[in-house]
Amino acid sequence: MTARRVFLFIFANLVCMIGSAQATSQQQDMYVLRLTPHADLKQSIGDFAKANAIKAGVIVTCVGSLEQYNLRFANQPNNSKATGHFEVLSLSGTFSDSGLHLHLSVADSLGKTIGGHLLDENLVYTTIELVVANLSDLEFTREVDSTYGYPELAIKRKKKKP
Repeated sequence: MTARRVFLFIFANLVCMIGSAQATSQQQDMYVLRLTPHADLKQSIGDFAKANAIKAGVIVTCVGSLEQYNLRFANQPNNSKATGHFEVLSLSGTFSDSGLHLHLSVADSLGKTIGGHLLDENLVYTTIELVVANLSDLEFTREVDSTYGYPELAIKRKKKKP
């Protein structure tokens, strides 16, 4: 790739970021969770968000293992599920008490890595150690983006109580 193409690529990405929805949080509450064997990873995060009325949550870090993964790959209608023993390499995304958008990467016993959109039925093998943050001055909702017609992240600042 030529220097000119690299510059144009970086410039185009900066232009896209400037037009993106943005907000800065000034208030964060951190939570550390341990999920036990056979727990469903996605459902556990959703249940935690509902139990704690989290309106704007983010995944900080996640390590552990799964006995089953269930993912949807980019632009594919169907899921991909496998059982075995998988190390969690990363979990990232946003969530609230009204929805989740999470991506997971796992490796098998030979180090082969796979990742995608987290679905239900990602089952804990030995443990999941999970750190999440609640951005308590923000609220995440999903609004249909006319570009592709999908509900995408909308970031709103919570109104301060008088």
